Amino acid sequence: MAKCAICDKASLWGSRLSHSRSQLSRRANRMWKSNVKHVKVKVNGGTQRMYVCTSCLRAGKVERA
Repeated sequence: MAKCAICDKASLWGSRLSHSRSQLSRRANRMWKSNVKHVKVKVNGGTQRMYVCTSCLRAGKVERA
């Protein structure tokens, strides 16, 4: 899975539980995927393709080419 080149955000693993936690014995594994895009970014006067999460794109931490 891709990882953000700016903030190192990646996928997370955990357990799927009911809200009331009534089925603790039937917990299932699940994965939360980060919203990472493969975009062209301006780096040192040139362009480079890298994986950047959408929160970094919206915050303006990188400039798209």
